[in-house]
This record gives sequence, C-alpha cells and structure tokens, in this order.
Amino acid sequence: MRGRRALTSAGALALLALSATACSEEATRLGMPEPISEQAERMLTLWQGSWIAAFAVGGVVWGLIIWAVLFHRKRSDDLPPQVRYNLPIEMLYTAVPFVIIAVLFYFTARDQNYVEKTTTNNVAAVIDVHGFQWSWQFDYKESLAPNAPVVASVVGIPVEPDAANKPQVVIPAGQKVRFRLHSNDVIHSFWVPALLYKKDVVPGYVNEFEVTATKTGTYEGRCAELCGVDHSRMLFQLKVVTPAEYQKFIADSKAARGAQQ
Repeated sequence: MRGRRALTSAGALALLALSATACSEEATRLGMPEPISEQAERMLTLWQGSWIAAFAVGGVVWGLIIWAVLFHRKRSDDLPPQVRYNLPIEMLYTAVPFVIIAVLFYFTARDQNYVEKTTTNNVAAVIDVHGFQWSWQFDYKESLAPNAPVVASVVGIPVEPDAANKPQVVIPAGQKVRFRLHSNDVIHSFWVPALLYKKDVVPGYVNEFEVTATKTGTYEGRCAELCGVDHSRMLFQLKVVTPAEYQKFIADSKAARGAQQ
C-alpha cells in the first residue's frame, strides 16, 4: 500500500509539472525555435506529432509495466500457470509497431516532399548563396535563368558571434524565395535555426530550396558543417522585410552597382 501511495503521488506531481508548462509557447515547441516560414511551421507540426506519438507509446508501455507490477506480484511460492504462447497478443505486438512506423513514415515523407518542393511560378526572389572558407556571398538574380544578371551582391568576411558586420541576406515576407547553394572549396551547410531547416552546400553540385517567410525580423544563421579552422566564424544573418522594403533594397543595390561601374 505504501508503494502504491508513493507511485500515485509521483504521478500526480508529474501531471502537475506537465500542466504547469503546457500553456507555455516554448514548451509546446518541444525545444524547437519559433518558426518563421510556412515550411518551418510544417516541420514543427511534424516534430510535435512525433512527440505525441512517442508519449502515447511510452504511456501505454509504462501503464502495462505498472499494471504488471501492481496486479501480478508474487503472492505465494506456487508456480504461476504456464502457457506456451498467446497468439492474439503476439499478433498484436507484432502488428502495432509496423502500423506506428507506417504512419510516421507517411507523415514524414509527405512533409519532406512539401518542404523540398521547388516551383517555377511566382518566385519573388532568387538568391545564389556561395559558401567559401570562411564566409558567405549572396548574389541576387533577376530570374531563375542560370545566366541571369546579378542585381545585388553581398560578400562577407569571417566574424565573431557578437560582431555587428555579419553579412546579411535579405528576403521579402509573404513571398516565395528560391535559394541556390554553391561551393568551390569544401562542403558547407546553410543553416538558419528559425527556418527549422538546413541544406548542405556541396562543391560541384547546386542544392536548391524555397521558403515563404511569415514573420519579419533579423535571424541568426551559420555554417553547420565543420569546414576548417574558422568554421565557427562563418556567420550571417537572415533579414526578413516587407515586400516594399525588399524592392527598395534591390533598387538601391542596382543604383550602387551602376555607380561603381
């Protein structure tokens, strides 16, 4: 009885702790940053769904363990009834894991296809990202054509985490943006935690992805692939602005490039 009361008290405390944090927005993200794009919101939903499935499976397993401990304790020295097998139960615990895996695989494949999908329609910005040891270059193109002229370019240098001169890549909110990733030296990885997504930058191969930002602001980015001695200084910022501000940025960049030429 004493053990049962202790178990009940521990369960009550766990439920209290869970309910105390359930209303917190950070707690509901389960360790993920706040998403700032349509694609990131889809990935957050997949992450939360996976945790719900894990909690459900864990709850069933722990429930069965506790049930066995409480109701099937040794009560005498008599040997319990022996059975060779229980066919329905064996079929159940063989089939259920396959069902769980199939469901998780379906939602993962569905969301991966959504996140990795690229289109040729209504692309508001095309940005060629060049990763190099150890910074970034962002070239803004007029169109998706490989030989489209560059209308704006930003070249960074290795910087410290608290530096104010990190290279910035500017994108419009609410519009589709295509990133094309290039490298001429080693493998880098283009990572903005707030996008809940990262993509390798591979020499000799152009990786592409699209995002549609939903929130304006400035977000930190970095290289997520160990690429050399100054890897930790390969930092940049993603700046999400309104479409009008983005058009002004492009117009000002065009004017500055024209004046330099």
